[in-house]
Amino acid sequence: MPKIFVITYSTFGHINKVAESVVKGLEKGGAVVGRYQVPETLSEEILTKMHAAPKLDIPVITPQQLTEADGFLFGFPTRYGTTPAQIKAFFDAT
Repeated sequence: MPKIFVITYSTFGHINKVAESVVKGLEKGGAVVGRYQVPETLSEEILTKMHAAPKLDIPVITPQQLTEADGFLFGFPTRYGTTPAQIKAFFDAT
């Protein structure tokens, strides 16, 4: 069975909601699924001012863990036509 990581960044919870459905579909198809989020780069103070959703109890992934999976599905919003800084920071660390 393939091991697939579903990796997200979600400020307001919408992407995490979509990821729940993705995980269910992968599991139904027989995949072993790991669910992760990328590290947050914003302070709690800024997140509070943005009215961000509370972070879910999802493990934070490190770039070194990527080698443990057969494949990945990334979920993140766009910000003015580009990826959020949190995703860029994660990709830059790989």
